Amino acid sequence: MSAAVTSAATPSVGVVIVTYRAREHLSRCLPPLLSSPLRPRVLVVNSGSRDGTVERARELGAETWVVPRESFNHGATREAARRRLGTPIVVMMTPDAHPTSPGFLERLVAPVRDGRAAVAYARQLPAPDADPIARFGRLFAYPDRSEIRSAADWRTRGSAAHFCSNACAAWSQAALDEVGGFPPTLVSEETIAAVRLLERGHRIAYVAEATVLHSHPTSLVGDFRRQFDIGMTRRIHAALLLAHGRDERQGLLYLRALSAHLLRSRPDLLPYAWLHTALRYAGYRLGMLGPLLPEGLKRRLSGQDFFWLRPAGQRLAAGLPA
Repeated sequence: MSAAVTSAATPSVGVVIVTYRAREHLSRCLPPLLSSPLRPRVLVVNSGSRDGTVERARELGAETWVVPRESFNHGATREAARRRLGTPIVVMMTPDAHPTSPGFLERLVAPVRDGRAAVAYARQLPAPDADPIARFGRLFAYPDRSEIRSAADWRTRGSAAHFCSNACAAWSQAALDEVGGFPPTLVSEETIAAVRLLERGHRIAYVAEATVLHSHPTSLVGDFRRQFDIGMTRRIHAALLLAHGRDERQGLLYLRALSAHLLRSRPDLLPYAWLHTALRYAGYRLGMLGPLLPEGLKRRLSGQDFFWLRPAGQRLAAGLPA
């Protein structure tokens, strides 16, 4: 692979794509990145799937790194991958985030390249086959106007001020080094890093012009588990993540907006939407009790099966929550 372009005006860019059973996504995710004029180093990290993900990534021209499933961690693996690349800017992506244009990467990294922000995240548009609730969720969380946020926004926006998503986000490596990088964690490594960056005076950019197709079908069980993991992470890092506003505020805004939207367009979906939201909130609240729950129950409630493959003692020794 060609070396990344390096100059004072154009910092080199690396891209980390974290994968598991993702072969089918790579033909849509990788080509727009590999063909970018920025000529990035693209590293596909695979946590032990045997579906041809690694082979397909190599065929398309990406570098690869295989991590044993039991050793994978959302924060620690990304931290190791960014250090492995060592580029001044690193983009974190998931393979089901499909760039919509060849110029996507340049737009995404621009606020980090020119020093306006330490992290910039893309606009996630719903996939064409997204269900109405999933579609609304993406449009609610990712509006069509770009913005740059600082610690001052905590006063008026609470936890929404530090929102970003590692499904597609560009980070300044120097800024990450300043706050200790991505920590070992159950989930939400980008949220922890974003809060630390804002506390140190850095800014977060939302780049609405850099778009990817990325959405997940609405699932009662799957979304309950996702919120359990988020709630447990919030409790473990409560001193950091709950110090600048609680997630419930944004959740209420979402529920009101979703209800109004469905009342106009699909009133038949309102009962399911309310049930879905109630289960998500129940998962979140139960997750807040997570550190007090028995190990076996946490395993069954969590959506991160790989996380629990290590015994609790080994997790603690590795700096992971037990």
